[in-house]
Amino acid sequence: MENLKYIILGIAVLMYVLVIAFQEKKVWFTSIAAAAVILLGIILPGQIFPIEGMANGSALYLRSYALTHSIGEIINWNVILIYLGSMTIAALFLYSNVPARIADSIINSSKNTGFAIVLILAMTGIISIFVENVATVLVMAPIALALCKKLKMNPTYFMIGLAVMSNLEGTATLVGDPPSMIFAAYAGYNFNDFFVHAGKLSIFFIIQAGLLVGCVYFYCFFAKIGKEKIQVEKTNVISWVPFVILLAMIFGLATVSFIPVELPYLSGLLVLALGIISLLWFHFSQKKTMKDVWELVKGLDWETIFFLLGIFVVVGAIQEIGLLEDFALLLAKMCGGSELLAYIVILAVSVIISGFVDNVPYIIAMLPVAGSMAVTMGINKELLMFALLIGSCLGGNLTPFGASANVVSMGIVKKEGYPMKFSGWLKVAVPFTVLTTGVAALVLWLLWA
Repeated sequence: MENLKYIILGIAVLMYVLVIAFQEKKVWFTSIAAAAVILLGIILPGQIFPIEGMANGSALYLRSYALTHSIGEIINWNVILIYLGSMTIAALFLYSNVPARIADSIINSSKNTGFAIVLILAMTGIISIFVENVATVLVMAPIALALCKKLKMNPTYFMIGLAVMSNLEGTATLVGDPPSMIFAAYAGYNFNDFFVHAGKLSIFFIIQAGLLVGCVYFYCFFAKIGKEKIQVEKTNVISWVPFVILLAMIFGLATVSFIPVELPYLSGLLVLALGIISLLWFHFSQKKTMKDVWELVKGLDWETIFFLLGIFVVVGAIQEIGLLEDFALLLAKMCGGSELLAYIVILAVSVIISGFVDNVPYIIAMLPVAGSMAVTMGINKELLMFALLIGSCLGGNLTPFGASANVVSMGIVKKEGYPMKFSGWLKVAVPFTVLTTGVAALVLWLLWA
């Protein structure tokens, strides 16, 4: 088993190195790595993907089950379905000219173009408080792209801003992002506990401190675009129907998050259904041919879908083989009895690890460690668990593949003809991550230490 752990770790490390070095071929590397992991799961049934209660089955059945488990359980199908549906809605939202109209209004009402960009980024964060990050980026991307066309600017850095702001604010509430939901389930938190818990300000307000710093950072970053106030002629809207469907998606996802009974893939199926409805509207109401509909569907970012599938499989294998649990135990021993050291180590390690590894399996593995460490040391559990949540969510902003929203934003700008370089992402995201994480960590320490 130990040798198998090293093999899985080697596959993952090699995959990430190749993805960084050759981004144009990233889908090939993630797909090959995922295929290698699944093949190992078939050859060695039960050693990577669990096969419980089936020890008496035939070898062929066990191998088939391992493959089925890797695809059905490891991959986050909700993210995939949300991405497919919201991509379609976003494409038609852009077609409707509503984003261009909103961009015109923001430009005309803002004192300068830098402030207009910050308003859109802040709006992205607000939406992400209640809606999954990938969907948020896809909702706001058409508006950002329309504004960039008005200003005749490269949209690359703007799209990075959408991703990192959505990742930041997705941490703020129970319904904002999967890690927050996982944290709530482990800690026994309800929706209101994210605002006030045990008489103290909770994670929502800690994240808002980071948001304020993030807005200032982006205003300074984009101030060079121009300090002059500009006026543009408002674009004529083709139809408001895609905007209504988009709002239905936002409120639908927020409503689904409050349903107490867990229904698998409900949010993903909801968004996919709305995407299909938007295609039907495009075909019948706009009198478009099936060829037009096919061209729209074919033009969606399918490359990102396959990239995400590969990432989910490889990272899922890392979780299943026990590598994260081993790391968690080692980390607990390193911290000893120092409250400050435990706080800094969990925060810093979470930021670094989440820049390269999906934060969902990481936070699942680390929450029990953070909770038990706090109990042993006689300190507030929230101090270490909040540090874990902040570090794992904000750390995903470090690299272009640290979070699904990052991958999506890269795919969008590539589709627009502006392939994003790894160094370009680091230029914007690293200072943002350091500033927002640092301020949030300071506020957390002052409130809960």
